[in-house]
Amino acid sequence: QIANRPEAIYTTKVDTAKADLVIGCDSIVAAHKYTLAVMQPGRTFVALNTHGTPTAAFVTNPDWQFPGANCDSAIAAAVGAGGVGSFDAEQVATQLLGDSIYTNPLMLGYAWQKGRVPLTFASLMRAMELNGVQVDNNKAAFEWGRRCAHDLASVQALFQAAQVIQFVKKPSLAETITKRVDFLTGYQNAAYAADYHAFVEKVKAAESRLDIGTRLSEAVARYLFKLMAYKDEYEVARLHTDKAFTDKIANMFEGDYKLVHHLAPPMTAKTNDKGELVKQPFGPWMRSAFGVLAKMKGLRGTALDIFGKTEERRMERALIVEYRACIDELLASLTADNHALAVEIARIPEEIRGYGHVKERHLKTARPKWDGLMAQWRSGPAAPAQRQAA
Repeated sequence: QIANRPEAIYTTKVDTAKADLVIGCDSIVAAHKYTLAVMQPGRTFVALNTHGTPTAAFVTNPDWQFPGANCDSAIAAAVGAGGVGSFDAEQVATQLLGDSIYTNPLMLGYAWQKGRVPLTFASLMRAMELNGVQVDNNKAAFEWGRRCAHDLASVQALFQAAQVIQFVKKPSLAETITKRVDFLTGYQNAAYAADYHAFVEKVKAAESRLDIGTRLSEAVARYLFKLMAYKDEYEVARLHTDKAFTDKIANMFEGDYKLVHHLAPPMTAKTNDKGELVKQPFGPWMRSAFGVLAKMKGLRGTALDIFGKTEERRMERALIVEYRACIDELLASLTADNHALAVEIARIPEEIRGYGHVKERHLKTARPKWDGLMAQWRSGPAAPAQRQAA
């Protein structure tokens, strides 16, 4: 709670319909029933950030869509149309200050300029100084928030005018393959990448002989790569010690910060009541362990790969073998008529998303579809609708 004198704050929470100001940095939280309950038309003003941030629902539903319009409607209904000031504060913070982390002080500045924060400018600036973290940038964010409240259009024009609409040509199949060969070389080694390359080239040759386009080759190039580049302990270590990652962290934070890694190693992690692995925090010492582990990637898939003995890793390696065998079966009887069905089958790994128990759950969901499509393939010529799609 915010007040201009301590004695004005006499409860631990805001009562129903008693909020004077709601700074909604997340519209989903602002539209929650408990937040809406403290709002009252004619009294409450909502400073709302309209930027859509994915929730945990995205983990279980990859096709989840941000319910921005529903949130806006619920808030407007709770306070009245005149009781809401909304804009994409995260976009402003990112474009003008270089980091979305300044969204909160920017929203505070917006609300203050609207006359909704009962504190003096000097008091707020002093609070930022006493906090001692990114003082100048937080003050700048506050000022940009004030400007947004005064003339949002002029602020948006500053970065909108500088935006360049760049039409990026879709990478060719050859470019895509080259990029993924490079990645797999770093992921494992040149032989592993060459194995991927040779298999995709085999698909390209089969498709080329029929003169039916490259959709199957594109699908295999994408999804065989996805299966072969599964993220195991060695890959996590490689990515976390990669210079691009460490440089990005260094550019995002200043001063004395500490990196904490939240991991769920299959061999040591605890499980919840559903039998799912639970992530645990690992301190800065983990970076040294990552450095050693990243150099041991050559053990991946060998008899000395202790991580590869877990059920999850066995499943991931088995998927690669199964997918390649599946594609070989498709190539053996590929025609122009069943080409569309072959492409659909080759895209099945798209539905096997996530890691750990999430990936396992998606595999169980995708399995019946995969089996059904293969049964359709083995039953004979493609249906008329599929021939037309091809």
